Amino acid sequence: MLEKMDEFFNRRLDGYEQHQLHEIESAQTFYPFTARCLPQNDCARVLDLGCGTGLELQFYYPLNPTAQVTGIDMAEDMLRALQQRFAQHKPRLLRGSYFDLPLEEAYYDAAVSVESLHHFTQAEKIPLYQKVCRALVPGGSFVLTDYFAASDQEEEFFRRELLRLKQQQGIDDDAFYHYDTPLTVAHEVEALQKAGFCAVEILGQWGATYTIQARKEKASPRG
Repeated sequence: MLEKMDEFFNRRLDGYEQHQLHEIESAQTFYPFTARCLPQNDCARVLDLGCGTGLELQFYYPLNPTAQVTGIDMAEDMLRALQQRFAQHKPRLLRGSYFDLPLEEAYYDAAVSVESLHHFTQAEKIPLYQKVCRALVPGGSFVLTDYFAASDQEEEFFRRELLRLKQQQGIDDDAFYHYDTPLTVAHEVEALQKAGFCAVEILGQWGATYTIQARKEKASPRG
C-alpha cells in the first residue's frame, strides 16, 4: 500500500537510522564521504534537501562546527529529531516540500541531498535544480548522493509500476507517495546540466549509489 511521503517517514522514525546506516550497502562510507565534499570554511551556508534526521550532518558538523545549515524535509518527526540532536549548532529547519518552498537566491555556499531525490522524474527535478542553482553563490556546489537505475529499462519499469499502483489504489491526487523511481546516472547528469550547472562530475560510486557534484558558474571578473 502506497503511503504519502511525510506519513511514511514519520511512521518509521524509530528504525530509520538503523536502516539507513546498516541496511543500505556502503552507507557508512558514502555518508562521511558526502560530508567531506561540503565546504569547511567558517560559517559556510549549507542547504540540506530532504535532511531527515541529519545523518550526513553527524559527519559534517565535526568537520565544520560553525556551518550554518538550513534543512528541508516533509516529515515533522524527522525534523524534530534532528533539532534535538544538533541543538547546539542551531540548524534552521523548514517543514515542507523542497519543490514548493522558496529559497534565498545567491545565498548558500553549497547544497546537499542524500538518499532523498530518487522518487522523482527528470521533468520534476529540472525546475528544482534550477531553483537550487539560483540559491547557490557563484562557484557554489550541489552535492548529490543517491542510488540510480542501472538502465533506461529499469528506470521506465519503476515509473510504470508506481503509476500502476496508484491506479490500483485509486490515487489520483498530486501528492508525493513513497515509491522508489530512480533515474539513470546519465539522466540525472542531464537534468543537472539542463538546470544550468556548468560542471557536473561523479566523485564516487558504491554499487548503484553515486555521489555527483554539480557546480554553479563563477562570477565573471569585471573588465
